[in-house]
Amino acid sequence: MNALSPWSLLELVGGLLLLIVGAEILVRAAVRLAASLKVRPLIIGLSIVAFGSSAPQMTVSLQATLAGNTDIAVGSVIGSSIFNILVTLGLSALIIPLRVSRQLVRVDIPVMILAGLLVFTLAANEVLTPFDGGVLLVALVAYLGVLHYQTRHSRRPRTLDTVAKAPWLSSVLLMLVGLLVLVLAGHLLLGAAVDVAGDLGLSERVIGLTLIGVGTSLPCLATSLIAALRGEREIAVGNVIGSNLFNLLGVLGFTALVAPSPLSVSPNALDFDLPVMLGAIILCLPVFYTGYRVTRIEGLLLLGLYLAYGLHVMAFTTGMPLANKLEQLMLYYVLPALVVMLLFTSLRAWHRQHKRESQ
Repeated sequence: MNALSPWSLLELVGGLLLLIVGAEILVRAAVRLAASLKVRPLIIGLSIVAFGSSAPQMTVSLQATLAGNTDIAVGSVIGSSIFNILVTLGLSALIIPLRVSRQLVRVDIPVMILAGLLVFTLAANEVLTPFDGGVLLVALVAYLGVLHYQTRHSRRPRTLDTVAKAPWLSSVLLMLVGLLVLVLAGHLLLGAAVDVAGDLGLSERVIGLTLIGVGTSLPCLATSLIAALRGEREIAVGNVIGSNLFNLLGVLGFTALVAPSPLSVSPNALDFDLPVMLGAIILCLPVFYTGYRVTRIEGLLLLGLYLAYGLHVMAFTTGMPLANKLEQLMLYYVLPALVVMLLFTSLRAWHRQHKRESQ
């Protein structure tokens, strides 16, 4: 293992800072533009805000693919999806219990689960081809059609009280500035990440899952935390779900479509990381269904799961025996207990709702 280059660390820090600044500009402009359309905060969170906070992921994945670092491109999407659900939702719920609309439980969460299953199925042969990318993009277009229908038939459209209206042209120009900053940030971040991975002896898969995955999720995290602090709970939740849908269908789809060669998916990602991502996605359904809210206790549970996942990745990377013990603990004790608890709480919630409807 070589010593870390000061220039690589400077590029890394600068790339992360520019990533946050660019995403902040883009998200603010997108929300201002969406507010003039007078749509529900949930629709804004699922669409424009989610797309804006996913733009760094698109930038980094495309640049990684064109540079031949496909493990970073795929690993960062997986790592970002896991981080969004377990950490972003967990921290947001600690600030304020998150209210979940019935639309999310009935439509958007099942769509996200189907998107995760689709990615897992297409990646089963360890590659994502341009045809696979086309399939993912078609699925994204279909979901956007559903969102458009929901926007037109929203029962109670309204603008955000915290967002000031502005001329649409200034918002569009501001969005372009944010995108340019993101492109520069993605270039710096990718180059620094590859250098740091080489200096530390880490694989591209691990650096994509951790450093890049977390780094590209920071705009989504910041957006949801600010929304939670302002009491805009629908945006806080919708931003996470929408961002994951754009990552899985849009980022992976477009990256696979334009890649010079099929995207490779490492066996380790298939055996562990993708199942963890899929499990985190499926976990949203019972958590959201119980009372249509995410409580502070459930937020702590999500954070604890990410801590266990992070420890496993670190132990596996360094070759520590702790990796196998953590994996056995998660598979044979923690996950079964979690499934039993969630089944119990889901059945209790269903019974309460059924009893309330029958009265």
